[in-house]
Amino acid sequence: MTDNSNTLRAAYFTLGCKLNFAETATIGKILREHNIMRVANGETPDICIVNTCSVTEMADKKGRRLLRHLASTYPDATIVATGCYAQLKPEEVKQIEGVDIVLGSDEKLRMAEYIEKWLETKTPTTAVSPLKEIKEFRGSCERGDRTRYFLKVQDGCNYFCTYCTIPFARGTSRSGSIDELVVAAENVAREGGKEIVITGVNIGCFGLDTGESFFELLKRLDAVEGIERYRISSIEPNLITEEILEWIANESKSFMPHFHIPLQAGSDAVLKLMNRRYDTSLFAERIAKIRSLMPDAFIGIDIIAGARGETPEEWQKSLDFVSALPVTRFHIFPYSERPGTVALNISHQVPREERRRRVGVLSDVSDSKMREFMSKAIGSVRNVLWEHSDHNPERMHGFTDNYLRITAPVNLDLFNTITPTRITGFDMSDKESLVGEPIV
Repeated sequence: MTDNSNTLRAAYFTLGCKLNFAETATIGKILREHNIMRVANGETPDICIVNTCSVTEMADKKGRRLLRHLASTYPDATIVATGCYAQLKPEEVKQIEGVDIVLGSDEKLRMAEYIEKWLETKTPTTAVSPLKEIKEFRGSCERGDRTRYFLKVQDGCNYFCTYCTIPFARGTSRSGSIDELVVAAENVAREGGKEIVITGVNIGCFGLDTGESFFELLKRLDAVEGIERYRISSIEPNLITEEILEWIANESKSFMPHFHIPLQAGSDAVLKLMNRRYDTSLFAERIAKIRSLMPDAFIGIDIIAGARGETPEEWQKSLDFVSALPVTRFHIFPYSERPGTVALNISHQVPREERRRRVGVLSDVSDSKMREFMSKAIGSVRNVLWEHSDHNPERMHGFTDNYLRITAPVNLDLFNTITPTRITGFDMSDKESLVGEPIV
């Protein structure tokens, strides 16, 4: 795949988490090195690559729907399915009409060789390593078509929460070395990158297999010249220690006041059934600590609505708890029955319609919290990293240090720059955004 006259075009589709986005971007880079370029607007792709998610039943459904749509829309294209859904249910995925290559979690970053073999033989391929053989850390640090880079520092999970299939899709926890990850950040700086999002499955467990620590990693990354911003994508409440929070607030030069901390349930009884490693008291303490140190911090939390064991009484406890938390917004999932999980043995099952109702209630609370957080920012000046708009060529957008999305009239000179910006009000065309005036 090195003859320029035979350049192939690939389209990329990513479902799920930031880690998937990071790995998709790395796949794109690897394929470019094999003369497979990203498809341009209006072009018909020769290859469609879908990096799937399987965190919920709906994620599986989205993956199936997308694969079928692509096979129907581009009947002559090679269709590649990879990611967690492909790892967990390869037989199901390969039966989807039009899918040519199915690759598991350990094979996705070796996609070029599987595509090359397909082009030679046109033989459908399924390559999925057994879970016990997934032991190697395969790093990635790319930005794809974004301004922010995504640095994968860890993969897999040892927690085995009763409702979750991720350890079965990605294996046990494993990490890169700090020295290698620092080199990756230095490369980003040389490429002109300003912001890096640290990603993984359970990044607070970084270093369990290498004898290093997550805190040590943060301090080494913070010292890299040229990187002005880091964000921690998601971290367990028991692993974001007070020591780390105090360092971010008082000593770090580059880590932003932006946190995403999974809660999953605001009931201690349900947390115990989930096999979570904290209780509501510890969670509330962590949130209070962040608020005391960084009053303007963006704090997002994950909540599962209607998990097994969430009786009406426990649901009310959970709703009361999360409603009182001084957080910014909720990321809400309706509970999804996952085959093979221990949660299926828990007796109380919440009806599907009631799960949807609880999602709606939580969404209303979340919207109110987000609106209040945004309102408080109006009139302030915060630094924004600007990037192009995906939908409107006359507008640009960017994120403040505390992760508020700001829009402004396009100014090409400001792309990939961090600029003081006065926040003037709500963007009436986008309820997720505020309007800003760059101070230049």
